[in-house]
Amino acid sequence: MKVIAFNGSPHGDGVVHKGISLMAEELAGEGIETELINVGQLNIQGCIDCRKCRQTGTCAINRDLVNESRDKVNAADGLIIGSPVYYGSIAGSFKSFLDRLFFPGINLKYKAAATVASLRRSGGIDTFHQLNNYLNLTQAIIVPSVYWAVIHGNNADEFAQDLEGLCIMKTMGRNMAWLMKALEKAKAEIPLPQDVKREWTNFIRQKE
Repeated sequence: MKVIAFNGSPHGDGVVHKGISLMAEELAGEGIETELINVGQLNIQGCIDCRKCRQTGTCAINRDLVNESRDKVNAADGLIIGSPVYYGSIAGSFKSFLDRLFFPGINLKYKAAATVASLRRSGGIDTFHQLNNYLNLTQAIIVPSVYWAVIHGNNADEFAQDLEGLCIMKTMGRNMAWLMKALEKAKAEIPLPQDVKREWTNFIRQKE
């Protein structure tokens, strides 16, 4: 089994990286591989709403690793996404990456997925929920821990002092390993729910 993890921080060896690495250690202990991809330092263009991906399944902007990353997530058994807090929100380049990664549709339905937000002082819960919004709309099964996955520190050394944060990440790693194995067993024994026909509405009435 394999997990793809995206580090949305421009610091490849910073707090987000360390948090994901703690999860990866717990997953490895259960025989699950983690591929960690650093994207926060890359120049990722935002979505231009051309809608071509809805026809082709891939983003029309094909000069970065978004389409390659989608292929990896589709083939994997689980996903981790982590971002630092920038002005109470997801880091800008990572937000652009996630928008383009998820908008064409991505195969996370009934897969285990987790998020982590790192920060110095405040804005962590907002960013944590924003990251989870991507997962909710794919029908992923979000991995729980003993608290929100919000970890503190300006660097990895400071994060080492966040004892509760360390506990949160280790617990989430163990929970993710268990959930992935439980889902694999359940999918083999229990039929998946039948899809309900998707309806699309808005609040603008067309003139007759």
